[in-house]
Amino acid sequence: MSDKIVVGLSGGVDSSVTAHLLQQQGFEVHGVFMQNWEDDNNDEYCSIKEDSMDAIAVADLLGIDIELVNFAAQYKDRVFSYFLAEYSAGRTPNPDILCNSEIKFKCFLDYAIELGGVKMATGHYADNRVRADGRTELIRAADQSKDQTYFLYRLSQAQVSQAVFPLGGLQKSQVREIAEQIKLPNARKKDSTGICFIGERPFREFLNRYLPKVPGKMRTPEGRAVGEHMGLMYYTIGQRQGLGIGGEGLPWFVAGKDMENNELIVVQGHDHPLLLKSTLLAKDCSWILGELPAEGSYTAKTRYRQQDAACTLSHAGDGVVLTFDEPQWAMTPGQSMVLYGGEVCMGGGIIQ
Repeated sequence: MSDKIVVGLSGGVDSSVTAHLLQQQGFEVHGVFMQNWEDDNNDEYCSIKEDSMDAIAVADLLGIDIELVNFAAQYKDRVFSYFLAEYSAGRTPNPDILCNSEIKFKCFLDYAIELGGVKMATGHYADNRVRADGRTELIRAADQSKDQTYFLYRLSQAQVSQAVFPLGGLQKSQVREIAEQIKLPNARKKDSTGICFIGERPFREFLNRYLPKVPGKMRTPEGRAVGEHMGLMYYTIGQRQGLGIGGEGLPWFVAGKDMENNELIVVQGHDHPLLLKSTLLAKDCSWILGELPAEGSYTAKTRYRQQDAACTLSHAGDGVVLTFDEPQWAMTPGQSMVLYGGEVCMGGGIIQ
């Protein structure tokens, strides 16, 4: 009998091609569509119904079984509550990272094992490999423009070692070609963007449903009032759009938040000194190999769409300090720092 692999079918082209490739390799493939959000799954912005129908159509074409599983309660408890708490504290979290470690590679992995799967697979652009010591490393994808290891850095050894990433060695263009060749119904479906439970809906409108709006002053570092903010939770470090500050001169950017006085600190100019920092402290760290990396030279990302930046790692109590060779722009509390040793994703932590 062939080994069973349970695939997370999202309704998108990547997970669909993942299922096909595993079939081609001789595995018994079983699909699972995860519903992780249900508060407003009937409004114009939610794509759950469309996505689930696409996943079912793909499973039918490939001739594989599929189940629809609801993890909405776990998502609310483990991911969404954290999301709201971080915004309330003035930080900018990345819930998709927590969704991977807590839902897709925990709840789903446990479910896959219950179904008798020897492994679980997703359509992430990432890869893994077993080291000589038996531990499993998380590796960047061949398609650097689509690499998603940044979002997977909180995975444990147990999670990484039981995962299969069939797209790790492929370019996105190749995945689209395969989808066209086997006539997948979603071959030309556009990639999903944004936080899964917000989707395309207006962010401020969504956040205001759950957190009270507390307007206040926008001030320069020198204390001059230059406008009114709608609520500190709506802004992030480096933000330029939506500030509504008039006048001439260089554009305005968010440089900080004074939580005690409910004031937004704004500066003029993309390269203002308050937007450029050479060091960061990261806590709540998670390391793929299960151990703190040695002090020394690495590269790191402080946001997803960013080139690797050369840095030096130092241990600091219950966290780590990164010192960058060049100042980094708009490093944001609540976002994740992800550390790399060449092509290997070491793990990372939350920027303080």
